[in-house]
Amino acid sequence: MLVIERLPKRKRQEQLLQAIEANPFMTDEELMRHFQVSIQTVRLDRLELAIPELRERIKNMAVKTYDQVRSLPIDEIIGEVIDLQLNQSGISMFEIREEHVFSRTKIARGHHIFSQANSLAVAVINDPIALTASADIRFLRPVKLYEKCIAKAYVRSISKGKANVETVTYIGEEVVFRGDFVIFHSKKEQHTEGGNLHADSD
Repeated sequence: MLVIERLPKRKRQEQLLQAIEANPFMTDEELMRHFQVSIQTVRLDRLELAIPELRERIKNMAVKTYDQVRSLPIDEIIGEVIDLQLNQSGISMFEIREEHVFSRTKIARGHHIFSQANSLAVAVINDPIALTASADIRFLRPVKLYEKCIAKAYVRSISKGKANVETVTYIGEEVVFRGDFVIFHSKKEQHTEGGNLHADSD
């Protein structure tokens, strides 16, 4: 691992910018540990590069994405949708807070983890009417207070009135939840923005 404090300032900041572009969810503390530098160095470099803090970066990404969602109102989506390619894929972030956990164990209630994945699976469908028909889900480990759940949805197939959407939820690089959703939608045919995905011929 490179110690960027020992690099020329310009080179150090280039690496910091590349790290945040590769993973916009990195906190200042994670950048500090990743590059083995002080938190002050990370914050100063970020300020000089005009890179906002994590919460502001997520807010900016969410604003650009929400107007694409057709199947759900914004306030019905669990978590913040920060990337959406209709009929293809989507990403959302959900931070576990006090109201989401059991008071004694500080472990998140399972329905919150499920709801994040389920609402993302619905939101990724390019149709004003999209409903969950069935779900095959697996909780792989407990999620704890203040952890950030990054859910990723992938449309695996789509045909007349039905789509299969796979979701995977991560804490860092660890998978904590998987779900396979069957989503019913109203349209007879579906096309992606690039036109690569289309309805079955039957």
